[in-house]
Amino acid sequence: MFLRSTLEALASVLAPAPCRLCAKPLLNASRIPICPECLASFVPIGEPICQCCGRPFPAIVAEHATASGAAPLTLCRLCRENTFAFARARSFGVYDTALHNAILLLKYEELTRLGHWFAERLAEVAAREAELFQADVVVPVPLHPARQRERGYNQAELIARPLAKKLGIKQGSYLLMRTRPRPARLVLSRKEHWESVRGAYATRKGLRVDKLRVLLVDDVMTTGATLDACSRALKSAGAASVVGLTVARVTSGLGPLPAPAMPTRKAGAPVSKHS
Repeated sequence: MFLRSTLEALASVLAPAPCRLCAKPLLNASRIPICPECLASFVPIGEPICQCCGRPFPAIVAEHATASGAAPLTLCRLCRENTFAFARARSFGVYDTALHNAILLLKYEELTRLGHWFAERLAEVAAREAELFQADVVVPVPLHPARQRERGYNQAELIARPLAKKLGIKQGSYLLMRTRPRPARLVLSRKEHWESVRGAYATRKGLRVDKLRVLLVDDVMTTGATLDACSRALKSAGAASVVGLTVARVTSGLGPLPAPAMPTRKAGAPVSKHS
């Protein structure tokens, strides 16, 4: 181990590789091909947020509520209407260009060490509300079997496995499956997105889910439709509760993200939108 670390450090000095996000030379022996400056540029999601789905409240709305003496913001409109089947959802960071491109590295190049780094961030997020995120099993949001065969792995599982180990609970990727593929079109409207995942997930026959507290893990949360569909499948199978963690969260007002200037793991693999 010491020899390998020494060789890696020497290699980083003699032939530094470029950061995969900004292209600056990596001057350390980190196994993550992203420089410390780019890692530090990810924008964590903080208060004020919806206490159910974790959606950030616009600062101007929060400031107005405080100035007017109104009751503190606790739930967004969707959560006041009981839209979601999960009990809580939280995310590490804002889905901006930097985090978008980092997630694509995990998604198309199977960078397991980056999955570990994301898992550490999610463990920190869960620790801030430890009582609410107690769980018996960590379940990654599954890919459709055809998509998983094409890619060779599930990027959500690359985060869920080290997260489960860090939390000291079992990982249950076998519990949930996607029964219907995602539509071929890359861009879906909000309504189409919800329709595309409604009833698209199910628990596997013969596996016990009843009374389990489930922690769902995914890379990106946009509308919340995917976490909701997975939660409904798990709860209908008897799960006691479902909470969700994602690496990134699309926030209101975020414009379209640029296509990444990076090679994908499989030539011609489409850059899909997230759920």
